[in-house]
Amino acid sequence: MKLLITGGSGQVGFELRRQLSTLGEILAPNRGELDLTDPRAVDAYLADHQPDMVVNAAAYTAVDGAESNHALADRLNAALPAQLADYCREREAWLVHYSSDYVYSGEGETPWLESDSPGPGNVYGQTKLAGDAAVEQSGCRHLIFRTSWVYSAHGKSFLSTMLRLGAERDALKVVADQVGAPTPARLIALITQQALWQRATLAPGIYHLAPLGETSWHGFACEIFRLANEIGMPMAIAPERVAAIPTHEYPTPAPRPLNSRLELDKLQKALGIRLPDWQSQVALTLEEIAVSRR
Repeated sequence: MKLLITGGSGQVGFELRRQLSTLGEILAPNRGELDLTDPRAVDAYLADHQPDMVVNAAAYTAVDGAESNHALADRLNAALPAQLADYCREREAWLVHYSSDYVYSGEGETPWLESDSPGPGNVYGQTKLAGDAAVEQSGCRHLIFRTSWVYSAHGKSFLSTMLRLGAERDALKVVADQVGAPTPARLIALITQQALWQRATLAPGIYHLAPLGETSWHGFACEIFRLANEIGMPMAIAPERVAAIPTHEYPTPAPRPLNSRLELDKLQKALGIRLPDWQSQVALTLEEIAVSRR
């Protein structure tokens, strides 16, 4: 089987390339090999290589940038998934697509169900929702994984930013009223692999994918610093020196959801698994980073 992974150089794509190699031949073209912003180039690549499965980890993820660059966000987050879905429908191939907690309104405190009505509050969320809808309406066999607060041992993320700032400063302010679950790219790739192994008995549709539990960005930062100090990573900051602030004290061009909690029962029941808690996943990622620095 031939698998096309788009966005293979990103956080999720990097982990997918490692995990999905057990399923078949991996195609993971870089930007020089395939310009995903060019619909004709994408059509030509699909025609030339004819993958048997597409795993779409490509996205425009600059949430604030999407407010002023709507066209590019729409191309990568909405039009590209639609194009890939059309190919998969015609070839009767599976499409795996990744979405976001930002498709919901972010109101309340109850975890979102996959069946809840969406209500994105910024351009990024709107384009991600449009991509989800295009995949669902295409008629192709698909899995849409909506996840939250993605980070990894590789690339740029909240975790890498905190490690850098924590090594440079002895005090920080971090938002404490946005709540969700930090999700490692490694877990996303592992669950994707398991889902594809079980695809013959797995119902197509939308599934939430995140670790168990919840925290704020402030809580996430404190856990990063606590664990980093525990395993001997050089830090100038201690968790008690991280001040909790409300969202309005850290204004951004794009509004952020306050409630990014995701209900996970549907995925756990479908795969017959229990997802790990978010704290254990942060610890694993920090250990991976520490080992790579030795």
